Amino acid sequence: MDPTSAPADVAHDFSFLGLFLQADPIVKGVMILLAVASIACWTVVFEKVVKLAAARRQAKAFDALVRSGGNLESSGSGIDAHIAQAGIEAWRDQDASETRAERRERIERSMRAALTSRIKRLQIGLPLLATAGSTAPFIGLFGTVWGIMNSFSSIAKSQDTSLAVVAPGIAEALFATAIGLIVAIPAVMAYNKLTTDLGRIQSGFVSSIGMLGNRLARDRISHSRAAAAE
Repeated sequence: MDPTSAPADVAHDFSFLGLFLQADPIVKGVMILLAVASIACWTVVFEKVVKLAAARRQAKAFDALVRSGGNLESSGSGIDAHIAQAGIEAWRDQDASETRAERRERIERSMRAALTSRIKRLQIGLPLLATAGSTAPFIGLFGTVWGIMNSFSSIAKSQDTSLAVVAPGIAEALFATAIGLIVAIPAVMAYNKLTTDLGRIQSGFVSSIGMLGNRLARDRISHSRAAAAE
């Protein structure tokens, strides 16, 4: 039998697993890389969903505490407790030469710095989603281009332009592009959603920080006046 006719005679498996196993080593490597990226992205998504849900609850609890004028010196390790502790420490740092506006600004600045440090922790992993969303289609496209090049090589070697010769290589190549899109689309959607949610949580904390800063600055002036009256 003529070896050049072998590609046309071999039965090809067009299932997802079959396309992967029959792919060129370079295309197969691209598929593996995209699969690993997909697993990493979904790990980040599930982690952030849990952490942002906890942060959202803390933001609501912090807002309720500030509005009710409750005790800020409560134990805890959440964002709300971290911000409250920063505000109390700034409030205790007394300076008789400060005006109320200066005192409020200093207290709020301290709480905003505490908030920023915690928000940065929540942002860890989000750049991976952005990177995967922007690069995965091009990585898949590289696998597609390589697979199509192999298909043309098969045509040149077999001197046969029939679809049976070209179809397997093109199918494997397009499968790489499909995997790239499967990775990129959820990554972009998750990045946009998580970034929006994180921004809303941060805005909620900032609003509460403004109210708390005003309250602490006012309480500090009252304390100073009471001490002077004595």
